[in-house]
Amino acid sequence: MVRIHTLHIEPPVVNASCAWASEYEQLRELYDSPHTGAVVTRTATFNGYSEDATNTVAFAKSSVSSVNSYGYSPHSLSKYLEWVYTLLTTPMLDGSPPTKPVIVSITASTPTVLAEMVENIQTLRKKLRASYSASTYGDFAPPTPSQARRTSPGASPASPTHTHTAPAIVPTIDPATLVGIELNTSCPNIKDAPPPSYTFPFLLPYLDVLSSAFYSDPSLTIGLKLPPYLYSTRFAEVVRFVHTYTREIRPAAFVKGSQQQPLDSDGQAMRSLNPFAYLACTNTLGNCLFFGEQVFNDRLESSTYTGGSASTDMDTDEPAPPRTPSPSSSTSSTPPPAPPSPTITPSPFALPPALGGLGGDSMHPIALGNVYSFARLLAAHPDHAIRRIRIIGIGGVTSPAAAARMRAAGASVVGCATLLGREGVRAFEILAGQP
Repeated sequence: MVRIHTLHIEPPVVNASCAWASEYEQLRELYDSPHTGAVVTRTATFNGYSEDATNTVAFAKSSVSSVNSYGYSPHSLSKYLEWVYTLLTTPMLDGSPPTKPVIVSITASTPTVLAEMVENIQTLRKKLRASYSASTYGDFAPPTPSQARRTSPGASPASPTHTHTAPAIVPTIDPATLVGIELNTSCPNIKDAPPPSYTFPFLLPYLDVLSSAFYSDPSLTIGLKLPPYLYSTRFAEVVRFVHTYTREIRPAAFVKGSQQQPLDSDGQAMRSLNPFAYLACTNTLGNCLFFGEQVFNDRLESSTYTGGSASTDMDTDEPAPPRTPSPSSSTSSTPPPAPPSPTITPSPFALPPALGGLGGDSMHPIALGNVYSFARLLAAHPDHAIRRIRIIGIGGVTSPAAAARMRAAGASVVGCATLLGREGVRAFEILAGQP
């Protein structure tokens, strides 16, 4: 089991925040899987993100790689909080209370909006506490069929339901500690809005909001989803700015009224706290291009594209005949090629906008390098609170061997998205080494 502040993750495998964690049914399936240790929602905005047919994904033929043009979830934060409440107040298939954490991925256009989103998540956590303490058994009294519904909260009453016999136990876990927050400021597919994580000082007003929430309630677990960085000074910059939020603590700071020095996961006395419990490394790499012939997509037939020319010398067995230079060509260079527009029909590209975020196997070496770079900086830091920060390794986790490499590079938990998109929840059976 891996402990990330108040989240206990066993097995240490999660889904990355992605399009395949958008709907309640997807979250339910992820939550019910014995091969996930926590569930991460797709990134929510306050009111939902406008999504259209250009937001899609293509999977490579040659490897378990993908390129996507997805933005944030079309569902609002309030919808996800409703679903998370249902997940955490519905007994498991064996009737036991839920103990698997759910991490709510969020983003906001301003710190003011982020503060309101965090407050709404805190309201959910208080509601969960109230539900568990409402009676001896809280919401886990033997449920009626309607109470035990495992389909979407908005589903028809005729939808299949399952009843459970709840064991006569009292939950010993604080239900509020089953909910964490992940701030995603690294999506590369938002038009005219480059990921602010690439210019980390831009994030500080948002980190101020999260820090304030944490020090008001130190049971809150907060993570940062980061983009792929490509040179060493970026890693040092992130750690340097995160360190500015560390505070020295007093014995009673963590548990109100307690005079006992709080302990970390290794049983060592805490001398400092930092609001940020983990870094998720990494999001997809933006501005990447796949052509249609590289991906599984019946819609695209790149063979019909001739580059805008009436004839072509390509794909023939005979070499192209030498061209006779015109009188002026001896003093002028060949003009550069004109790349096709993504709006031509049929499009030669895998995605409607042409460019998107790269994930899967193709991202694996970059992701490993990011995990390794952060892990070394965190481990060598003089601040105990910084050394406690964990890493969730994301990027090309498509096999047990890839997951092992992520852990060897310094990840405490691994996450996957591309494999989930291709295989569904069976992806986690694959990562567990099951045929």
